[in-house]
Amino acid sequence: MKKIEFIVEVTNTGYSAYATDYMVYTVGSDMEELRSNILEAINLHFEDDGKVVTLEDIRISLDLPQFFEFYSVINASALCKRIKMNQSLLAQYISGQKKPSPAQLERIMNGIRQVGRELAEINIVASK
Repeated sequence: MKKIEFIVEVTNTGYSAYATDYMVYTVGSDMEELRSNILEAINLHFEDDGKVVTLEDIRISLDLPQFFEFYSVINASALCKRIKMNQSLLAQYISGQKKPSPAQLERIMNGIRQVGRELAEINIVASK
């Protein structure tokens, strides 16, 4: 089954999301509530069909500025060094002054995903 994509936007009160291929919209005050509301809304949409959607069936998409706003824990300048990208160029992408090409966006996302995989594999132990 193809994943159901929800485009997420930051609002003054939290987040809004809509499915690109369905007339399904929802909101949430934080990302956890939004995920829950997305799941509820899409399952209500498919209720008459008997189809049950899980979080694994959903893809949440943010644009680059919103991604870095939401995941501010990711240091953009450190990411630039890792992916060998000019820091001012990434700053322009993040601020919305410039739009990255699909190739540049893929380069950025590959770097972010690599960091995520590395973090998932790390085990932290107490120091002596």
